[in-house]
Amino acid sequence: MTYQIGGKKLKSRFFIGSGKLPSYTVIPKMVEKAGVEVITVAVRRIDPDARHENVMDFIPEQCVVMVNTSGARSAEEAVRIARIGRELTGSDWIKIEVETDAKYLLPDNEETLKAAEILVDEGFQVFPYISPDLVAAKKLEKAGVAAVMPLAAPIGTNKGITCAALLQPIINEIEIPVIIDAGIGRPSHAASAMELGADAVLANTAIATATDPILMAVAMAKAVEAGRMAYEMGLLAEKDFADASSPLTGFLRRGE
Repeated sequence: MTYQIGGKKLKSRFFIGSGKLPSYTVIPKMVEKAGVEVITVAVRRIDPDARHENVMDFIPEQCVVMVNTSGARSAEEAVRIARIGRELTGSDWIKIEVETDAKYLLPDNEETLKAAEILVDEGFQVFPYISPDLVAAKKLEKAGVAAVMPLAAPIGTNKGITCAALLQPIINEIEIPVIIDAGIGRPSHAASAMELGADAVLANTAIATATDPILMAVAMAKAVEAGRMAYEMGLLAEKDFADASSPLTGFLRRGE
């Protein structure tokens, strides 16, 4: 089934990042095998003069390019990078990344909001990467962003869903799509994110550093699909005591 996001209809709920990939040559195969439709790219990896391997040369035309503002330390820098990215790619999908913390690379929600307000006014489809904060998510929704992208865990840690109690209110309370980003290190993490009710998942490190990035992309895509199906069917509530699935009485009769 298709869903609407950023002014486009998509089938896949699994987005991939292009950073850290051993070679951009794996991108077409990941698109083919895993059904990926959205790929993020950093502006510094786009080389129109082909002095280095240009990531844009390997992204199939049917894919949506989401430019990220990786490296920005302020709203002003993020806006400048976004404008350059749109000029280089022709894409108005922008993932705002503003990280003032150099050790944990946690997003600066305040600067992100400032950048989002400017870029929305300039006609961008804005996808802000944020620390999981319902108040910040609501402000971004009011600003007109296309979706919010709260982290599951710090970038590259592969720790999975470490803050479900903070992610769930965002998923429950805002009307725009929620894409879980960062910290997704295993297919089971991706499935868990979708079981919470997220609209999509983005992963990069787990794929790029896998022994077989293409196979890992396929595994992640299948996990995202499974998690979404489970969420839509309705997950069973947890119980404190056992509840037998087979009858414990009536199958043995006295004297037999």
